[in-house]
Amino acid sequence: MRRKKKIQFILLFLIISALGILWVYHTIKQKTTEKNLIEYLPYISNELNNYHLSEFTPIILAIMDQESHGEGNDPMQSSESAGLKRNEINNPHDSIKQGIYHFTEMYKYGTKRQVDLNTIIQSYNMGPGYIDFVAEHGFKHSEKLAKSYSEIQVKKSPSLYTCGKNKWNFRYPYCFGDFSYANKINNRLSKIEQILKKNRVGDFSFEGIYFLFFA
Repeated sequence: MRRKKKIQFILLFLIISALGILWVYHTIKQKTTEKNLIEYLPYISNELNNYHLSEFTPIILAIMDQESHGEGNDPMQSSESAGLKRNEINNPHDSIKQGIYHFTEMYKYGTKRQVDLNTIIQSYNMGPGYIDFVAEHGFKHSEKLAKSYSEIQVKKSPSLYTCGKNKWNFRYPYCFGDFSYANKINNRLSKIEQILKKNRVGDFSFEGIYFLFFA
């Protein structure tokens, strides 16, 4: 009986210890991400001001958080949008400059095609072709449309878009881009809002921006 209780105590101790370690890791990771994003904020703001689009600062921060948590030499993961190989940009400022240029190009084209902002955000991941696709299917983004567009691109180049031949990949069989990208950015905006408020930076209307529709 004592042996059984001892084993139970040890197991409970190990579980509590593991949870504690995970909590500490998550806390450290969160603080590191916050530090990275705030560190790049002045450069992001400056670049967006060049295009008179400073109101999209929270979205750019959310994109950076999604792409890299502000880590590495290509924090915006913008190499491919410049026609380069993945992570070929090896300077964070160049990455931000290209990422914001790519976003503004999608924004301008999306405005022209009268799609919603979710479509523009999704096109940061899927490219301008997705804007055309949505414009032909109701002007409003949905994961269903993103999956359909991805499926079309996969059929065009089945050997290229394979999800690493991993059928357990959440994207499979929609292996072109990430059909859930816009939702992921949306989910990160509340976190970005908290970070900006905590650091007393700006006053952005998140919902007003994110659910904007170009009419």
